[in-house]
Amino acid sequence: MYNKQNKKNPQRGIAIFDKSTSELTIQRLSHVFTATGHQWGKRLNNFAEVPLFLDSKMSRSIQMADLIAYSIFRHFEYKDSKYFSVIQNCFDTDGKAIHGLHTLV
Repeated sequence: MYNKQNKKNPQRGIAIFDKSTSELTIQRLSHVFTATGHQWGKRLNNFAEVPLFLDSKMSRSIQMADLIAYSIFRHFEYKDSKYFSVIQNCFDTDGKAIHGLHTLV
């Protein structure tokens, strides 16, 4: 696997999900996205592994991801920034556009 857009970019990613009843559906979508692409026509080429599923009760990393996702959801869906305000400076921005979360270090 390599990134067709930038062949010199060897970075790989891993998708980790909380265990749920959607595990089989997500596994199937992962296969489709890497084999034929998604609705915008792009294939996902840089996964290092198939999606992994962990019980959030056993993983602090998944619990942290859940908290971050919840704070983002509350901010954009309900205009409630109580939790988002704690992490908002950890996002990469370009003007008013928010691009992604980066490390807190």
